[in-house]
Amino acid sequence: MKLALRNVVFSLFLGLLALAGCKPPPPATFPAAAPATAPQARKVASPVPTAEAKASVAQDPTPPVTEAPRLLTEDELAAGWIALFDGETLFGWKPTTDANWRVEDGTIVVDDGKPGLLLTTTTFSDYILNVEFKSAKGTNSGIFLHTPPDVKDPETDCYELNIADSDNPFPTCSLVKRVKTEGDFDSEDWQSYEVVVSGDQVTVSLDDTLVLEYIDPYPPHRGHIGLQLNQGHVAFRNIKLRPLETKSLFNGKDLTGWKTYPDMDSEFTVNDDGELNVKNGKGQLETEASYGDFVLQLECISNAEQLNSGIFFRCIPGDVMMGYESQIHNGFKDGDRRKPVDYGTGGIFRRVDARLVVTDDLKWFHKTLIADGPHIATWVNGYPVTDWTDDRKPDENPRRGLRTERGTIMIQGHDPATDLSFRNINIAQLPSRSEVTDKPE
Repeated sequence: MKLALRNVVFSLFLGLLALAGCKPPPPATFPAAAPATAPQARKVASPVPTAEAKASVAQDPTPPVTEAPRLLTEDELAAGWIALFDGETLFGWKPTTDANWRVEDGTIVVDDGKPGLLLTTTTFSDYILNVEFKSAKGTNSGIFLHTPPDVKDPETDCYELNIADSDNPFPTCSLVKRVKTEGDFDSEDWQSYEVVVSGDQVTVSLDDTLVLEYIDPYPPHRGHIGLQLNQGHVAFRNIKLRPLETKSLFNGKDLTGWKTYPDMDSEFTVNDDGELNVKNGKGQLETEASYGDFVLQLECISNAEQLNSGIFFRCIPGDVMMGYESQIHNGFKDGDRRKPVDYGTGGIFRRVDARLVVTDDLKWFHKTLIADGPHIATWVNGYPVTDWTDDRKPDENPRRGLRTERGTIMIQGHDPATDLSFRNINIAQLPSRSEVTDKPE
């Protein structure tokens, strides 16, 4: 039927051409219609995806992390250094303005946007800071020390360590509005700052050469660290910090300064190597002193696989582990260190997972814990694993809500399989926020 209709149409077309005096084209041929009984292609239904296939599609397509990152050397870890930049992400940093902060080739880079800072989410007090930087000609940038998020005046609010050409009123190595450093430090190559901020003193070295010493009559004591965008292109890398003024919580000989609970199952002892060991069932070892905002550093080893323990802090004194818990558990799932078991070492139990399990059982590891108001940050082997702010309503018990007031620190015995050891336990109490903000009239 369709073929006959097409032939009729074509004949009419030829007739019209003839009336118009046009030479008709050669006759067209059409393929014969397929027989009515010709077999039709049969559609095959797609198989219904299995539960396993659906799960496979839903899984993270990125490959598992099987090796723990190592940002610092063993000597640096033993000295207490932590990395503020993991070389891949801006974890632990936050911008104050809309600027194009980003990570490129293991560096933090910025060159456009509203002038402002990229701040650490954590505040720090006394420390040594190492930063490598590279700036294009005409760049005006800097590193802000002990800074609040909103800087009104670098002469009183913070220390602005400048990165600028020699014709700037405060060239590289100067503290803006405080002291100008004489010299020509212009370079478009990588340069390295080492800054010591301790009490009322600030010292600055550039490429291992001391260039500035400054004493502040009214030091700010504590604040964020900020990388600045003012103008031009600047890059930063290898940003690491070593807390200063820490004091020992454990003398390596006995349990002086700690409260024991003999009626609980855990056994806390000190061995001949000066290590604090906890074995057996549930129990706790509690500091006699209380701490609010602090930096805690220690070394720990899990003496068997898949053991569970923790460091409790801001605890209700004398109660049974009523505090925040910085978890110790080195297990991870599916061979992927991004999938911690039971929150993972460095995670805050029942609050936030460690983003990566960077240590293993049967190996000593280093942990740094900073309690900073409602903000809590943890580093394991110098790698930043937790960055969390407690936004719950205030409560005396951290299990129920936000607690910023002082509390004790406890080492946990978890269960009958417990067998962990600790050493080099040190702490620095951070200045209160009133000390930070008080200034002379």
